[in-house]
Amino acid sequence: MQSSSEPALSTPDCVAPPREGFGQNRQWLASLELGFDLRGPRTALHHLRHQGPLRVQKPFYPEGGCCHVYLLHPPGGLVSGDRLDINMTLDTGSSALVTTPSAGKIYKSDSHAVAQHQHLDVQVGPQAVLEWLPQETIMFDGALGRTQAQVNLAADAKFIGWELVSLGRPASDERFTRGSMLQQMSIYREGKPLLIEKQDLYADSELSHQAWGLDNRVVSGSAWATGFEADPKAVIDQLRALKSEDIQARFAISFRRDVLCVRYLGDEMEAARHFFIQAWQIIRPVLLQRDGVQPRIWLT
Repeated sequence: MQSSSEPALSTPDCVAPPREGFGQNRQWLASLELGFDLRGPRTALHHLRHQGPLRVQKPFYPEGGCCHVYLLHPPGGLVSGDRLDINMTLDTGSSALVTTPSAGKIYKSDSHAVAQHQHLDVQVGPQAVLEWLPQETIMFDGALGRTQAQVNLAADAKFIGWELVSLGRPASDERFTRGSMLQQMSIYREGKPLLIEKQDLYADSELSHQAWGLDNRVVSGSAWATGFEADPKAVIDQLRALKSEDIQARFAISFRRDVLCVRYLGDEMEAARHFFIQAWQIIRPVLLQRDGVQPRIWLT
């Protein structure tokens, strides 16, 4: 992804302006608000509000105090005009791991080129911890995906997150030859930017094909972790020693301004997913002092 010191951009407009009649009846809008706070020895999901087809299962506590939540989107994917808005607030000392039960999908856009949007906005309070670990997003050929995430951290809050994307469906021999995807990620601490990045990818572009870009790889991923109490040199060394099951995959590790970044390019989503789980299992014990025991939903 490209990085800059500029403020995060607002969610982009559609590639083409919506035609008459495309209002609420043309879109399937969904929103979800989650609020977490610490009650006794464990974190409670004390606030839950949803609109449209976006839900959560009940909170789970497989490791004691940390609240595990699975986001459910019953339609299974986004079509033209759809928008998902997810807002989370973690109060002082709370801890949550948020994931999804399956891959997200962004389907082919219609003939009017109306984009599909997903927006995430997170507030993580003092001594609070958020792990944002959704399963991968699959971009169908012809999709116009727009994803934006902003994480706002208190001075001593901690965060681990990742994003994995498949361009097309390699297992079905479907390539991403038409469409585009705009990804934006920003992390702030006490209002000051730690990381702001944007990737504006068009199918069949130089960015897709050249060695300085995706190099014709169909699977990409990024992971971020911040809140280390000391320089995580040992963690970086372990991450750089990892091997991917996809022998052609490439990855890189960096640490700057208290943000540890993992970048990945490959052709096999299963291998990418396994690589990022291994990375999380290395980072989590050091950053959060918790074992990297996988949520059960990842194993089903």
